[in-house]
This record gives sequence, structure tokens and C-alpha cells, in this order.
Amino acid sequence: MDARSRIEDSLTGAFALADLPGAPPRLIAAMRYAVFPGGARIRPRLTLAVAAACDPRSAALAAAAGAAIELLHCASLVHDDMPEFDNADTRRGRPAVHRAYGAPLALLAGDALIVLTFQTLAESAARAPARLAPMMRAIASAVGAPHGIAAGQAWECEPAVDLATYQQAKTGALFAAATEAGAAAAGHEGAPWRPLGEFLGQAYQVADDISDAICTEAELGKPVGQDVAHDRPNAVLQMGLPTAVAHLQTLTARAAAAIPECVGAADLRALIRLESARLMPKQRAAQAA
Repeated sequence: MDARSRIEDSLTGAFALADLPGAPPRLIAAMRYAVFPGGARIRPRLTLAVAAACDPRSAALAAAAGAAIELLHCASLVHDDMPEFDNADTRRGRPAVHRAYGAPLALLAGDALIVLTFQTLAESAARAPARLAPMMRAIASAVGAPHGIAAGQAWECEPAVDLATYQQAKTGALFAAATEAGAAAAGHEGAPWRPLGEFLGQAYQVADDISDAICTEAELGKPVGQDVAHDRPNAVLQMGLPTAVAHLQTLTARAAAAIPECVGAADLRALIRLESARLMPKQRAAQAA
């Protein structure tokens, strides 16, 4: 089974824990709307790739960890789009959850997806109970304070924030969780894999800043110009486009160099380089520069 199929199967299995008789139908519908159909599933794919590099036999447990991380990511998008934050009308080319189901259900759907994350992890424990604790620790640390996605969102409410601190919490935290949890799912120590996730997370955020500055809403499937509109930290605004592009290239190179030695290190480096090449709309960035 390929990585994408494993991820989708694991996400479908996760919903079997929530979509049971007696559940509020519109809440479940809003949760499903937030998760399916998904985007690139970058974070769970990274979890599976790290696990495969450490031990190819760990795919089933890694898929559960990846699904948990994707549920967190989708929950963060639901909350990020709400009127209290971005007030975004669209996500992935269709109405955002709060536009489709209303703000109260969007808030509850995001909360329920966070809880479903940890239900999914708990259910996976039967496969390898000893590996649950490090997986749980890695993923839980990516959620709240001091450096998780909630902290990343909260920095937008502060009068000032360092760009790297903001991006590391808002985006880098889940990428770091993906690499650590992938290693833990394979029975390896997660900490050596954290730098890979941190560099990749920063790279994806810088790429997102570049896209927000130079792409159209039709290209991205979501509103653009949000950072300017909400006066938020943005690599292009702070560095200028040419420097932001160079910074992105530096971060992706550091990510590839940060891969610890393991049986699949060479293949994983090749995958990281391939993914990095897709990050930036090169032609538009070159024109803008």
C-alpha cells in the first residue's frame, strides 16, 4: 500500500471512533468537511517517510501517528480561518468550515478534531505499547504552550514577535512532531530527528509567505494578502522577496543535511530535495524578484 492510501485509511479509521450512533450529525459532518478531501498531507507523509527510513516494518504505527498529526493540522486550519483570526471565506478552494457550518460548529469541530487526535494515538497503542509514550509526547508538545500551534496562533495577539519564533510555533511545531513521531513509531529516539522537522517547518512557512505575497487566490484556493491585512510577521515583508527566496533555499538545504544516519537516509534526502523543489512557484518568484 502506498503512503497516501495508508494515510487516508488511517484517517477514515480515526473517524470510526467519533462517528457513532448518538453523535451530533452536523458536528461529525463539519469534522469530516475539515479533513476530507485533504490537501497534500505533507505532515503525515513526512511521518511515514521518517519511519520508513528508520525501519520499513513500522508503516502501520507510523500511519496512525501521521493521521493524528493531520487531524491536528486540520483543526488548526479550522480555527485559523474563523472570524476571530483570519476571517477567511475559503480553504482548499471551497467555503471554510465556519462559512459552511457556522462559527459555533466550526469551533467545536476544531476542538473535537484535537481530541480525536489523542483518541487515535491511544487506539494505536495495541500495536506497540512501549512506543506510545514517546509518540504522545512528541505530538502533544506540538499543540499548546510554550511552542505549539496554539502558541503560534497566540503570538498574533501580541504587540510584537520575532519572525523565527512565530514561524517555529505556528508551522514548525507540527513538522517537528512529524519527524519525532515517525522515528518513535519505528522504535528510534525522536530527538535527533527534531532539527529536520524544524528546518522543514520553517521552509514551508517561508514558502507560504512567498505564495501569500505573489500568488492569486485561485492558485492557492484560499485568500491571499492575509499577512499584510492582519499585520502579521511575514518573511517577504521583513526580508524582501529575493532574500526570502534565498532563505527558503538555505532552510531546505539544512533540512536535508539534518537527516540522522539510518538505513534509509539516502532515499529520505532525495525525497526532501524533491519536495523542496515543489515548495515555491519559481517562475512567479523569479519574475517578482
